[in-house]
Amino acid sequence: MLKTNAFDASASDSLSVEKRDMIERRRRLLGPAYQLFYKDPLHLVRGDGVWVFDAEGRHYLDVYNNVPSVGHCHPHVLEALTRQASELNTHTRYLHDNVLDFAEKLIGTMPSALSQVMFTCTGSEANDLALRIAEDYTGGTGVIVTDYSYHGMTKSIAALSASMGPYVKLDRDARAIPAPVHDPINPETVGKRFAADVRAAITDMRRHGIKPAALLIDTFFTSDGGFFDPPGFLQEAVDVIREAGGLYIADEVQPGYGRSGEHMWGFQRHGLVPDLVTLGKPMGNGHPMAATVVKPHILERFGSESSYFNTFAGNTVSAAVGLAVLEVIERENLLPSIQRAGKVIVDGIVELATRHPAIGSVRGVGLYASVDFVTPEGQPDPETALRVVNDLRDEGILIGASGPHSNVLKIRPPLVFTEVHSRLLVEGLEKVLSRH
Repeated sequence: MLKTNAFDASASDSLSVEKRDMIERRRRLLGPAYQLFYKDPLHLVRGDGVWVFDAEGRHYLDVYNNVPSVGHCHPHVLEALTRQASELNTHTRYLHDNVLDFAEKLIGTMPSALSQVMFTCTGSEANDLALRIAEDYTGGTGVIVTDYSYHGMTKSIAALSASMGPYVKLDRDARAIPAPVHDPINPETVGKRFAADVRAAITDMRRHGIKPAALLIDTFFTSDGGFFDPPGFLQEAVDVIREAGGLYIADEVQPGYGRSGEHMWGFQRHGLVPDLVTLGKPMGNGHPMAATVVKPHILERFGSESSYFNTFAGNTVSAAVGLAVLEVIERENLLPSIQRAGKVIVDGIVELATRHPAIGSVRGVGLYASVDFVTPEGQPDPETALRVVNDLRDEGILIGASGPHSNVLKIRPPLVFTEVHSRLLVEGLEKVLSRH
């Protein structure tokens, strides 16, 4: 996953001297672990809604970035941030209305059983905290994830992110299972297969003396390639982990905040109430915020015996920002718009597939869509996906790729995307596909 669409420094001769110097300075100061996108990396300087602008003044349609969930530099969010930053920025060990107002509004978007929230700064921290709580409550250490999952960068969570590659070893007590198989012809088999794989993982854990603690899944399986259908297919797998004494942790960093256009949270597509929910990137529209939401009885012992404090999480400025993001989603009534814009994307690309056989499966819900590129033999085609990603960049459209073979076009624009923007994407994709 980490090398998908990564810049290759050995092919930098065609870049300007200024850009090569900047890339070299970055390498020298930041070291080798950081990566850049695209064959010709972007030098971005400004954002506005669904658009970003580079140092030369060229604008790009952002079809990739779920972090500025309500659009780059949304004025309501900026106003909340600057107003609170000019008054007070401090931690949660003092009383303040902001964190309570934010917590109340956030919890109010979820099923009533999920009624307590603990704030963190990143989704990695949120998943790390959820794992600690799950292990404390269950007494287990076994965690089930999917084959190409990504849940974060802390030591414990990187070891549960199979997409990190073989250098980062999967946790000894974890088991990685196949992501759900997209099967529109036999949709009833999707959930049954996935539940069977969860059962097999639990059986293997017990054979090795490991007690199950949790099923940790990104509700839309975004890193695995994006799998959404049929609605409700996750229920049996969740029943299986609970029967084994484990908990269901819904990683909503990418599916959450209304991205489906149907509900506020991805797990609601499956009619589920998780035991813990982890949130991240979209919460602060670019401000570093995340959270773990939990059923109170699961948190009770951990919270009583192991006090929690995070210097920056839940601070007065972050809470003001988080509240403002929720207000934008509500006031601008974004969910119906998300559905309309997403339908234009999926319908448009399905039509393109009738004329461009390189397009295989097209899957989507709301403003998250996955487009498989395949060879004439039907095998994953990462070369075409990479070419399309870079050609779209040259056309002023920013997009990414995902999946274990890096052959899946990953479409997840800011939630303020409209049908007009969706048509621009489809037209751009048709243009680059028609060249070959």
